[in-house]
Amino acid sequence: MEYNNTNQLYESQLKVVSKQEVLEYGAKLAKARAKLQLSEAKLNFATVRAPFDGIIDRLYEQQGSLVQQGDTLTALSDNSVMWVYFNVPEARYLDYMAKLGPGQNDHQDYETRIQAFLSELNRQTRIELVLANGSTFLHAGKITTIEAKFNNQTGNVAFRADFPNPNRLLRHGQTGNILLKQTLHNALVIPVRATFQILDKRYVYVIGEDRTVHQREVVVQNELDDLFVITSGLGVNDKIVLDGVQQVRDGDEVEGFEFREPAAVLEHQKYHAE
Repeated sequence: MEYNNTNQLYESQLKVVSKQEVLEYGAKLAKARAKLQLSEAKLNFATVRAPFDGIIDRLYEQQGSLVQQGDTLTALSDNSVMWVYFNVPEARYLDYMAKLGPGQNDHQDYETRIQAFLSELNRQTRIELVLANGSTFLHAGKITTIEAKFNNQTGNVAFRADFPNPNRLLRHGQTGNILLKQTLHNALVIPVRATFQILDKRYVYVIGEDRTVHQREVVVQNELDDLFVITSGLGVNDKIVLDGVQQVRDGDEVEGFEFREPAAVLEHQKYHAE
């Protein structure tokens, strides 16, 4: 009010006051506004605002408690996207890395190839999270990161998959299992019970045209609960012993056996194959 009145007197035709008085009252007004802004800033220090949306932990200080600088009031978790870490054995990791193909020994080239590999893996594979109660999380994930070093005690390296969590079902510290679902085309699949193991190798008994069984080594590409995906060692026209593997020996001649169609055998397996 003082500034407005002085300014009106100065702007009147008579110019009752001088320009200096207007400037003095203008300075007083600016000082008062600065004090107001400082008071508002100090008041804002008493209000804690979260920088992002999320879920708060328990309150470490109750209303009315005296708090000091550095005291923790609560913890806030941003769980809109959850990072799920899972371990990959060294042998499987090396198989993955072999798919990167040759490249130059420079950092940029490796980063380009690793990102291309992860993009291709996410395109071919559906990454699912099985929760502790056995249910499958509604949203699929995407593999984004491979950790820098192996755990020399377990021989594993950690991969990270990111899962969207719009319903806030997942929380930090939960556990589960990662499923990597991939469709294999033109794959050779046999039941696990048709194989036997000697040391670290897998074998089957192949029935020849003369009904004589011969032991043959097979190389397993992928292993499920009751199915093996075979890389080499068998052909699509080979006939193998399905049941009673422990009752025959290499060179035995089998009699009275029953031939079963592959489709009929796979109908009763846990995993679907066609």
